[in-house]
Amino acid sequence: MLKVLKTEKEYEEALTRAEELLALDPADQTPQADELELLILIIKTYEDEHFPMRRPTAIEAIQFRMEQQELTQRDLVPFLGSRSRVSEVLRGKRSLTLKMIRALHRGLGIPADILLQEAGARLPEDVEGVEWAKFPVKEMVKRTWLKFGGSSRDVKDHAEELMRGFFSGSGACGLDHVFFRSHVRQASAMDSQALAAWCSRVMQLAAVRELDTPYASGAITNELLRDLVKLSYLSDGPVLAKEFLEKSGIHLVLLHHLPKTHLDGAAMLQEDGTPVVALTLRHDRLDSFWFSLLHELAHVALHLGDGESPWFFDDLDVDGDALESQADEMAAKALIPEDEWKRAGVRTKSSPAAVKVFAERLRISPAIVAGRIRHERRNYRILSRLVGHGKVRGHFPGLDAGVA
Repeated sequence: MLKVLKTEKEYEEALTRAEELLALDPADQTPQADELELLILIIKTYEDEHFPMRRPTAIEAIQFRMEQQELTQRDLVPFLGSRSRVSEVLRGKRSLTLKMIRALHRGLGIPADILLQEAGARLPEDVEGVEWAKFPVKEMVKRTWLKFGGSSRDVKDHAEELMRGFFSGSGACGLDHVFFRSHVRQASAMDSQALAAWCSRVMQLAAVRELDTPYASGAITNELLRDLVKLSYLSDGPVLAKEFLEKSGIHLVLLHHLPKTHLDGAAMLQEDGTPVVALTLRHDRLDSFWFSLLHELAHVALHLGDGESPWFFDDLDVDGDALESQADEMAAKALIPEDEWKRAGVRTKSSPAAVKVFAERLRISPAIVAGRIRHERRNYRILSRLVGHGKVRGHFPGLDAGVA
């Protein structure tokens, strides 16, 4: 009676019996055909469990294909990049990148799952318009946004796999938002790859911070903004502003900009509609902090929320379009009420003393008043001691890694 093989002795006996059946004259095998079929099945089951075939390594697969097609190391240069890289890869001194794997799979027909060393794995599809090597991966590793165990010289080579993992992280923003559905206020073209990386880091930081209060649509009113601005009167106003917004269901993330972004702030939405406001503190001044913060909150109030609106990325050193002008106006009126500003003598007699008196009457930071005067006059040499140089970043240590 045939049964599942449990010991090596039973396995040997099954092999002997199978050999006997196979040795029979074909004309005499018919009565034992079912027995032979079952024997082969239980023998294979035993062998699969006790003698599994080892998956070849990626290097073994490459070497096998080289032997098959009589290829030399020079023939692998188009797939791996250079003769030195070919040598390093074959000696196990350099790991394969996705770019190399894709080239070997397409050019030499080596199965992708063997090269990836994962059963059933497939190569990720190309993303149109994305050039992985242009992402600032070295800077991101330096800031601990990315973890990379190899040498610094190899970081760029692994840009695709590093960035794919980064964007798939919890709360990462979709590439389509930055590349196709963003509204960018800029003087010169921002580096879209760097902007996408910064955006994703912001959303990751927001995702790990749970807010006690859910955001209610329409919560950003003129009254809420004026209450927020009153915090500027206090020395730790920027920190209190973050707490104030979180209690209003709004994330405030402080994250230093990446090179070639020229970025002051952004306004975005999480998938559930929770607003995320992010500031870079590119200009370490109180007047810049408060205006940038109010400007991005104005974008949330005026322009986000219908599910189709673009996300906003702003270089506030330059003039913007109609949408930016709307946000500028709302921010300016929230920082200093329009009726107060129209009758303020400080607009014409803007001595430091007058600025301080006016700010004290409104119970706001003198930096806000000084910043408004400097902007309207387009003269950034005046009142420089009142705008709060160096008074913001100190509140948020770890700005490169991100303050969620």
